[in-house]
Amino acid sequence: MNTNNASIDSPSKIIKLLTDIKYLLKGKVLVANVLPVFTAYWLALYFNGEHFTDHWLLFILTMGGSTLVISGALMFNNWFEYDLDKKMDRTQRRPTVTGSFSLKGVLIAAIVTTIIGMTMMMLTTIEAAIYSFLGWFFYVVLYTFWSKRRYTVNTIIGSISGAFTPLIGWAVIAPASHVVPIALFYILIIWQIPHTLAIAIKRLDDYTRAGVPMLPVVIGVDATIRQNLYYVIALLPVPFILLGTFGWIFFAVSILLTSGWIILSVKGYRTDDKQRWANMNLKYSLIYLIVVFMLMIVLTI
Repeated sequence: MNTNNASIDSPSKIIKLLTDIKYLLKGKVLVANVLPVFTAYWLALYFNGEHFTDHWLLFILTMGGSTLVISGALMFNNWFEYDLDKKMDRTQRRPTVTGSFSLKGVLIAAIVTTIIGMTMMMLTTIEAAIYSFLGWFFYVVLYTFWSKRRYTVNTIIGSISGAFTPLIGWAVIAPASHVVPIALFYILIIWQIPHTLAIAIKRLDDYTRAGVPMLPVVIGVDATIRQNLYYVIALLPVPFILLGTFGWIFFAVSILLTSGWIILSVKGYRTDDKQRWANMNLKYSLIYLIVVFMLMIVLTI
């Protein structure tokens, strides 16, 4: 009888474990950070005349190492912010809140994962390893430990952290002084701010209750919507900068995407349903990033 129950419970325990890991690593955030690493790696091969088959081991080290470093940073964040997460509806399923994983266990996993990931990145190039460390340092030390609970600038610091990811992917193949990795770095710094502001407006009650100084909590929703528009407009130079590199198809698609986002941002001034607008803004930001990055890959196949 007990054996049968164990066999029935086993799949559900595995599913629960995988679900807990997904929430611990903030699944969507992890993917959003790993995608630029892959994109930049692919583009570096193309623009430097290299072939994937000649660098398959480097690819495994890069993707595995960067994923582990990013995962370690996200676990440090969950470990340090468990008290805030307990106050917010959006984070109630994280295993540090539910108690599925102990805080000590999460801290140890964060340390070990970071060390293994950084060791793997050291086996690629020193430049890529430096970018990996800087991304980790900005997210864990400057964002999580220092600014998140104190200053609205935490959003900008967090965006800088995520912007190092394409530099990592490119630097394992060649120095990241090419216009492409620099443009990707710029895109991710600018993109992440309106993306995060949309989340902050959507989850305004959560951040207010937890006492996190996100922009809409400190200066209000209307002022935040103005800031959102400024950053989206700052994406307009991107298609012009990359016109000579990716051509007119990329230029046209990028201009249309940015123009659409500007129109959506302006609508934020006029709508009465700010929550609905914030949700639309959040979804559009994801569409923008995925389309722009995937289009770069498609145009270089």
